[in-house]
Amino acid sequence: VQLQASGGGTVQDGGSLRLSCAASGGTFANFRVGWFRQAPGKEREFVAAITWGGGSTRYADSVKGRFTISKDTALNTVYLQMNTLKPDDTAVYYCGVTQTIWSALHDRQHYTRWGQGTQVTVSS
Repeated sequence: VQLQASGGGTVQDGGSLRLSCAASGGTFANFRVGWFRQAPGKEREFVAAITWGGGSTRYADSVKGRFTISKDTALNTVYLQMNTLKPDDTAVYYCGVTQTIWSALHDRQHYTRWGQGTQVTVSS
């Protein structure tokens, strides 16, 4: 399966964006799909993840209550709705797939495929 991330852009502090991660050449079936982000000079960090089959979700503490991860089974697409964006959310956002256990979803080393990344810039 190949992943295509899109939806990034530049917004003002407090704004919203919706990122998409579309699968091609396969489906997300039997995978968990995660969003990570990487700011300049920092390591790639976990943002959110969803189990394709059951729809269970998990979030980093820094985005709880502001970001929502969801899926559209018919479109083979995972979304990340980002509200109340802050300058600290500025980063390149990546989606990836994994078959790891729930407790390891935050660890990027368990993700086997990644999309190309989409830039999110939040201006103050």
